[in-house]
Amino acid sequence: MAQLTRKSPEALDALGEKLRAYKLKVGFLQGATYPDGTSVPSVAAWNEFGVPAHNQPPRPFFRNMIAEQSAKWPKMAAVILKGNDNDVAATLDILGQEIQGRIKESITKLTEPALSPVTIARKGHEKPLVDTALMLNSVGYVVEKLE
Repeated sequence: MAQLTRKSPEALDALGEKLRAYKLKVGFLQGATYPDGTSVPSVAAWNEFGVPAHNQPPRPFFRNMIAEQSAKWPKMAAVILKGNDNDVAATLDILGQEIQGRIKESITKLTEPALSPVTIARKGHEKPLVDTALMLNSVGYVVEKLE
């Protein structure tokens, strides 16, 4: 297993180059739609930030998760990198799975603000953000190799 220390700046530079060659995207990826053609990323944004014109309050599941979890990701990435001999793509794949799971968890745990009585009557339950579970199941991630 490769060992990186301050005594090996060349190894750190090489790892930095490997890291800059990839991009991790996590969230609601382009292309997911509801049966009526509505974009899932748009619905996620409307839920996240609210739609005042429709009396829909913000339900910040994404921002809350990032605020609670993101400080852990650099150390997590370092541990994963070290454990897999600095395989950047594999590390980002594992990190993508972790973040994807945290977004889904945040969606399912969110309870505030509560739904309006009219919405509860229409949906038949009081759970915000989950109706058909299409948005929940559309959370994804992709590791891209940059050119």
